[in-house]
Order: sequence, then structure tokens, then C-alpha cells
Amino acid sequence: MEKRLKLLRERMDKLTREDSCVAFSGGVDSSLLLKTAVKAADKNHTKVYAVTIRTRLQPGEDMEIAARVAEECGAEHVVLYLDESREERILENSRERCYHCKSFLFQGLKHWAEKRGVTVLLEGSNRDDLEVYRPGLRAVRELGVQSPLAELDITKAEVRRMAQALGISVAGRPSAPCMATRLPYGTCLDFEVLDRLEEGERRMRSLGFGVVRLRLHGDILRLEVAAEKLADVVAQRENVTAALRELGFHYITLDMEGFRSGSMDLW
Repeated sequence: MEKRLKLLRERMDKLTREDSCVAFSGGVDSSLLLKTAVKAADKNHTKVYAVTIRTRLQPGEDMEIAARVAEECGAEHVVLYLDESREERILENSRERCYHCKSFLFQGLKHWAEKRGVTVLLEGSNRDDLEVYRPGLRAVRELGVQSPLAELDITKAEVRRMAQALGISVAGRPSAPCMATRLPYGTCLDFEVLDRLEEGERRMRSLGFGVVRLRLHGDILRLEVAAEKLADVVAQRENVTAALRELGFHYITLDMEGFRSGSMDLW
């Protein structure tokens, strides 16, 4: 790991020789990127902006976490508000939704950065992201945004180990993808429904299910939790069903395969 971390530090030293901007979600990937960028920028006497894009598809709790971690890293934190609900190609929720969304968001970020004379834009995709369906990465490349972790073949497991070694508080934080991933492709995005799904996931976490996704297929709610927690859902089925039915979900099913990142991409 030391060798990989050394390579990352060397890469960040080169990238921060002028002011830079990190697309910062508060997740472990962008937090590792930000931590190493700030340290390198201090050495180079340049500035790093940690820019968190606030959208309607982003889980609300991400904002508080991002602000806290940016402060821990010693970065200037900026919240950029962009409303993707105006973009029909995003709302249609096709299999290219992520491409259209990333294109919209990073164009907004690039415009914000250019007004401040910042031309180095960084984002936290890692090597694992290159091996699954991630159409948004095409937009990232088209707009000239750099992905140092992916470029150095750093995996998610390595990211977590490096983050832990550097004392980053979100080293073990589960991934938190945008709420659009809770609906099947072809189902138009409904923000009222997505808000209920987000609240449902919050309630599940309060019941002790740290890794959870609620996927809605028409009237049927498919509940994904970590495989080792499947029995716990059954044991707490009354609490689980009560918590979710209060939100208007009446047909609640448990996915016996457990949580899988990107499970909506399988069909």
C-alpha cells in the first residue's frame, strides 16, 4: 500500500502545481483525493476547492458529511447548487441517464471553475468503476476532468486502506449513489417517490441496517441489505414493514441475494 500511496502523492503533487478543484461528495474516494490534494497544494502554495454539487438526486445527509470531511482535510468547501429536474434527458431515466446527468453536473462545475481561473478539475472514480457499467465516466472524459485514482489503477479496497492509514473519518463509509439508482431504467424520475425511498432507507439504517437499498418496481418494493443481515430483516419484519408502510409502500419484498451495487444494471 505504501508504494501505491506514494504514487498517488506524486501524481497529486503534479496536479496541484496550479489551483485545482475536486468534485467532492464526502465519500471515501473523493475524500482520499481531497486529503492528498490539500497536502500537495500546501507544498506547492496553491489552492484546492472542494466543491460539493447539491442536486435533488443526492441523498440529503451527504451535505453534512461533505462539509465535515472538507473541514477535516483543511480544504475550502463550496456548495454548488444545480437543478437537474430541468433536464428532460435525465428525468426520462434511460440507460444513458448517468451520462446525461454527469455531463450536466460537470459542465456546471467546469463553468464555476473557469470563472475563478481554475482549469484542473479532479474526480474520485477508482479502477473498480472502470469494470462496471458507468456511462457517466464518458462525460467526465469528454469534459477533460481527471480521475487520478482510476488512472493509477487504485481499487476501492486500496482506497479504503489508504484512507484508513491517513485517518480519514469516512474510510469505512458505505457508498451512497444518487437516488435515481432506486428505480428501473425507463421509469421516469418522480422526486416525491425518491424522497420517500430516501426516508425509507434512513429508517432502515435506524433499525440497524447500515448497508441498505430500497428499489421500487412499480408497486413492489425490493429491499436489499447485506447478506449477513437477511435473517435480521425477518426477525424484525414487523418493525420493517410498519416503518415502510407508513411511507406508502404496501408490497414489500426481501431480495434473497442481498445487497449488490448496481443491481438495477443487471436487467
